[in-house]
Amino acid sequence: MRNYKGRSVIRAFFITLVFSLFTASFWTVHAQRQVEDNPVAFEDWLAELKTEALEEGISQATLDAAFEGHTPNERVIELDRRQPEFTQTAEQYLERRVSPTRIRNGRAKMQEYAEVLNPSARDIAVQKRFIASIWGMETNYGTFTGDFSVVRSLMTLAYDMRRSAFFRKELMNALKILEEGHITPDKMLGSWAGAMGQGQFMPSSFFAYAYDMDGDGKKDIWTNEADVFGSIGNYLAVHGWKPDQTWGREVKLPEDMAARQALVDLTHEPNPPRACRRALRDHSKKYSLDEWQEMGVRNLDGSDLPKVVNTNIEATLITPMGLDGPAYLTYQNFRTILTYNCSNLYALGVSLLADELR
Repeated sequence: MRNYKGRSVIRAFFITLVFSLFTASFWTVHAQRQVEDNPVAFEDWLAELKTEALEEGISQATLDAAFEGHTPNERVIELDRRQPEFTQTAEQYLERRVSPTRIRNGRAKMQEYAEVLNPSARDIAVQKRFIASIWGMETNYGTFTGDFSVVRSLMTLAYDMRRSAFFRKELMNALKILEEGHITPDKMLGSWAGAMGQGQFMPSSFFAYAYDMDGDGKKDIWTNEADVFGSIGNYLAVHGWKPDQTWGREVKLPEDMAARQALVDLTHEPNPPRACRRALRDHSKKYSLDEWQEMGVRNLDGSDLPKVVNTNIEATLITPMGLDGPAYLTYQNFRTILTYNCSNLYALGVSLLADELR
């Protein structure tokens, strides 16, 4: 009697083995493609980077703690390659970010942290509602800060060849943050792209704008709300915030659509000589409130625009939902918010949320 059962077992074993080898080979090739064929083996690349870090003043102890057990994170590469397309309308974007829940939570958080928020805003000279609004927009008031290891994410993106130079610099800055003792590696968490803490600062922004609000010698933008508020406020202050002004106002345009289009065209330059062109093209040309008044722009209720005394307010006009939608005159502080995230919708979301948190 032939042993068909034994043959079946052997056949199944070989099929499983071949399939396993094929699967392993497939995913190995796939992983190599994900890192765009860096010709240097990761271990060699990391050794060279550590040598550079030592030359930059990073201690061996910091390097050992920072990189212990870390290998490239394929999930980070996947997210970098497959960033979702922006499919929300302007109206949907604002509805979700300036929602009743976020407004309610923001008011509660401002009360909860008033003892550190109020003096931070006063000392930095940025209205507390704008600090709280950016805090809410970036991390939902500190509740969603990201759970990726910042060092591992930046290491992965620096080893990847798509934007290696940028992320290598950010990784070096992250190591310097650890060397200075502001945070420990296990607590240095953030987004997959390396944005950190409750204000979502990249490491380079940390060194440029993070603020030791409570004077303890550390700039803890992860767990210390005083430093979080001080850092967000300091970022805005350094970028030209005007504490005696608001962000702008919703306005009423002429009923005639051709006249509306002509007003919108007044603020546009075809090729603004700066980055973030999509957002900044709407802020290239500025006019005083008196000039906008003369051109037929009014407050939302139809009244005259405010008369400004002893202050030169230059405003630009944006219509993010088209000529039939809301129109806004935006001031310098709106353009300052754009430096935090160069998107008109983001800046408008921050501004409208700040009004609700007033």
